[in-house]
Amino acid sequence: MNSMQEVKIAKATINVGVGEAGEKLARAEKLLISITDQKPIRTYSKVTNPEFGIRKGQPIACKVTLRDEKANEAIQLILNGIGNNLSSRQFDRNGNVSFGIEEHIDIPGMRYDPDIGIFGMNISVTFEKPGYRIKKRKIQRKKIPQKHQVTPEETQAFMQEKFQVKIS
Repeated sequence: MNSMQEVKIAKATINVGVGEAGEKLARAEKLLISITDQKPIRTYSKVTNPEFGIRKGQPIACKVTLRDEKANEAIQLILNGIGNNLSSRQFDRNGNVSFGIEEHIDIPGMRYDPDIGIFGMNISVTFEKPGYRIKKRKIQRKKIPQKHQVTPEETQAFMQEKFQVKIS
């Protein structure tokens, strides 16, 4: 196989949405630090929604972006928590995959901590092939040709081979 056609993980983003600022958000940040050994950043609401008690600009979630080996370890850990099963509907047309876990205590090795509580989280994994830098660079930015873009089928094959995922 051509080395420029090999699919690889660009990044994995783990997001915990709590819907409010304060102590609950601080506990979610503590959880992400314990799982990934990396400091999370806060995400802020874009709109005001009085029904949920959310104001524009209020911190409502936190996330961590992982790359390279840390991303592989986190993906493997969380996939074990959901039984290494994914649906083909969880792959988008650009070959990325997103899945969630309802309770972090489903992850092997994680115990319930009364100081933290129980949180669910979403994981988004972005895939790319070598050469994607031309899409992001500042000078002479170019488009990625259709034949070089990642397809859902390539991503599914990668996930089955690398992480032994069963896709239904």
